[in-house]
Amino acid sequence: MDAARARRLGEAIAQIVAEMLERRIKDPRLGFVTVTEARITGDLREATVFYTVYGSEQERADTAAALASATGLIRSEVGHQTGLKHTPSLTFKQDTVPDEARNIEELVARARVADAAVAAARRGAVPAGDADPYRVPAGSFGDGDGDWRDGGAEDGHGGSGPDPGGPGGVSGETPADGDHGAGYSRS
Repeated sequence: MDAARARRLGEAIAQIVAEMLERRIKDPRLGFVTVTEARITGDLREATVFYTVYGSEQERADTAAALASATGLIRSEVGHQTGLKHTPSLTFKQDTVPDEARNIEELVARARVADAAVAAARRGAVPAGDADPYRVPAGSFGDGDGDWRDGGAEDGHGGSGPDPGGPGGVSGETPADGDHGAGYSRS
């Protein structure tokens, strides 16, 4: 069976059922029903009609009972209007997508309210400690750029090598007055 043909037939069945519910089915239990979709199997033997009902749980249950009692009449009209050799059996199923979408919208609205509360609490707040505890103050290592990987020290007593403070640790630098580190000679 061609999937496109089955889809077109499903759309036709949905339209026929909607017209039947609007014009010909006069069951008082039938609530405010909207046919959302009809799907038919590939062998054209079974069709599932999805619908929504506006109202309470009792009205939904009454509508389901009314649709079940009118299935034979609706099926004969579907067979008459579609001209199929074998009229598909009809199953009515309540469409839960609108209810799920409504629940998701409510959850998103609650999340927005919670986000707004967090943003309001965050306004004007200051960190308990240092704003960036992992930031290294400039000049505390090496050449003053805060990069600890160069192995140097800000006061000139270090350098690259196995023992930055030991003899030969820094070439060509002299310590400040009063600092007589190992490996330095005063000129």
